[in-house]
Amino acid sequence: MVLLGVTLALTAAASCGSAFAADCGMTPSSGIDWGGCNKKNLMLEGGDFQKANLVDADFTLTNLSGTNLTSANLEKATLVRAWFTGAQVDKANFAKVEAYRSGFENVSAQGASFAGAELQRSNFNGATLTGANFEKAELGRASFTKAVLTGASFSLANLSRADLSGATFEGPISFDRAFMFLTRISGLDLSKATGLQQAQIELACGDSNTKLPAGLTVPQSWPCDSD
Repeated sequence: MVLLGVTLALTAAASCGSAFAADCGMTPSSGIDWGGCNKKNLMLEGGDFQKANLVDADFTLTNLSGTNLTSANLEKATLVRAWFTGAQVDKANFAKVEAYRSGFENVSAQGASFAGAELQRSNFNGATLTGANFEKAELGRASFTKAVLTGASFSLANLSRADLSGATFEGPISFDRAFMFLTRISGLDLSKATGLQQAQIELACGDSNTKLPAGLTVPQSWPCDSD
């Protein structure tokens, strides 16, 4: 009996990723505490995670499509190849997450923070990212086709080979000290963008429809025709 009790205790701890994560075995509900829990390879679509504590949880390859993650805290969570298609993640905290190749298509992420997040090759197509914070995020080859980026901040972000063409926004959008090597800005009206410098434009890839802020000039040729 003693051996059985030890075995059960070890199994419970392993499923949580932390012996002190209180609700690892509980059904998703508003305010749930899954901090540090192991939730890999699960089908959690449509779940309620409003204001949940998901700090340092592992959702690798987990389906979170259609979930409600409004104001949830996912800081430092592992979201590699997870997908959030159509989820509500307004004001959620994704700071410092690992989310390589993750799917955020058509999410509503107004006011969400992705500061310092690892988001290489992630898909934000069709997402509503009004006021979202991507400061210092790694966004290499990320896609933002038809995303709404009004008021978003990419300050100090790595946008190397990211695709912003087809995104929409009104008013300012910040690119202060962002790295824009081969960033696709074709067709974008960046006339009200802030933080843009000529050196960033020289590295990026636009076209004849790209509009730049006053004081910046279109390069003699854009470098991305065949890249």
